[in-house]
Amino acid sequence: MQDSSSSARLGNVAVLGIGHTGESVCRYLVGLGERVSSVTLFGGASSHEGEVTRELEGLGVRCVLGTEEVEGTFDLAIASPGIPVGSAFFRAAAAHATEIIGEPEFAWRESPSNWVGITGTNGKTTTTTLTTALLREGGRSAEAVGNIGTIITSRLAGRQPGSWFVAELSSFQLATTRLLHPRVACLMNVTPDHVEWHGSMEAYAQAKEKIFANLEAGDLAVVSDGDDWCRAVIGRLEARGLRVCRVDVRQDPGTPCAAFVRDGRLVVRLDGVEHVLVPTDDLLIRGEHNEENALVASSVALELGVADKDVCRGLLAFSPLEHRIEPCGEVSGVRFVNDSKATNTDSVEKALTAFEPGSIVVLLGGHDKGTDLTSLSRAVAARCRVAVCYGAAGERIARALEDEIAASGSALEVVREPHMREAFSAACGRAQAGDVVLLSPACSSFDEFHNMEERGELFKRLAAERVAAGGLR
Repeated sequence: MQDSSSSARLGNVAVLGIGHTGESVCRYLVGLGERVSSVTLFGGASSHEGEVTRELEGLGVRCVLGTEEVEGTFDLAIASPGIPVGSAFFRAAAAHATEIIGEPEFAWRESPSNWVGITGTNGKTTTTTLTTALLREGGRSAEAVGNIGTIITSRLAGRQPGSWFVAELSSFQLATTRLLHPRVACLMNVTPDHVEWHGSMEAYAQAKEKIFANLEAGDLAVVSDGDDWCRAVIGRLEARGLRVCRVDVRQDPGTPCAAFVRDGRLVVRLDGVEHVLVPTDDLLIRGEHNEENALVASSVALELGVADKDVCRGLLAFSPLEHRIEPCGEVSGVRFVNDSKATNTDSVEKALTAFEPGSIVVLLGGHDKGTDLTSLSRAVAARCRVAVCYGAAGERIARALEDEIAASGSALEVVREPHMREAFSAACGRAQAGDVVLLSPACSSFDEFHNMEERGELFKRLAAERVAAGGLR
């Protein structure tokens, strides 16, 4: 294992939540031998006995199931990311523990060297994956971990000296950090999301900003200046005397550290030294937001010593990720694109920039988060030819679009359908050669699907059926 922060005793440890995170943390803790006096898993109100709890009990973990009441005295409590810091469950654990932290904070304390932290409302997964690919292209050992789907604690035991953790960190995970200190920390954007979990937009933004809390003069903060929240963060970071790489796809920020597009090429400047990279048109990932993702990833790689030629080679080889503006077939001159990952309005607005205005037939809908639709409606009315609105949020989205049409005079056609399958058929019925049928729903999937992946898989199956049939109808 790479250098542990210490071999200090952890004492009696409580773990909150019986999901994959809680299980991984318990398994890691029982492997620490004398450093841990006891491990108690509090599964939560809906938890019950099963194969996992029986296995953990066989390893010596005490499992308390079916309740959020916490009893006992603990030196440390480690909370799973789905448990809000303001919840009764979290507060109960905090009252019985000397300290309560989240899983990424715990993993960092166990193995603190060589971390890159990446957060933001949108773009985290693509940027985390691309950053990892660029580091590997430059000969570094690197692994994408965290919110991307690989629990960090599960990778501690096998971590090799000198390897890099490229950690995608959600606002849930960052809310419970205190000492976390990545070598490079990135903030992609801050737009409304998960406000119900954090309690306010301000609390959500503050959780994101915690990724920079422990940065020092030799570290690098990479921050987009594309929204007011991020610009305010930049001001606070610069006031601390930190190195801040401003990211702006539309103009050169003019600062010693900056990442931008100039004459159609990606450019990164670090401490006044420019690295002119690849043309944006040569990237396989499309859209202005993906240009920003590429700039952030390139900034990280160059800061960590990857050669320009290796960064360029990695950028040109990087393909779209599944469910993120993912091409999935073409028939009769119409392309199908799966962007099921677009679960909020800002991600849809960015996705629309990847295609020619007037050529987009977009599927919008799903579980209604109650998000303001003003900006989304303006973008859809300006760039799309047809909007097919479906699911629980479909009617509210359709009405918002119709209000925008009335105000702007847009020629957008609005269609209502009950479910995604019918919405797909309606989109195909209205698509014409040169169009793209785009699933970019602006909503979570829980009205009709278990998760966004399941939604995206259905879209891809439906597209494959049309391609196999050789026509749209």
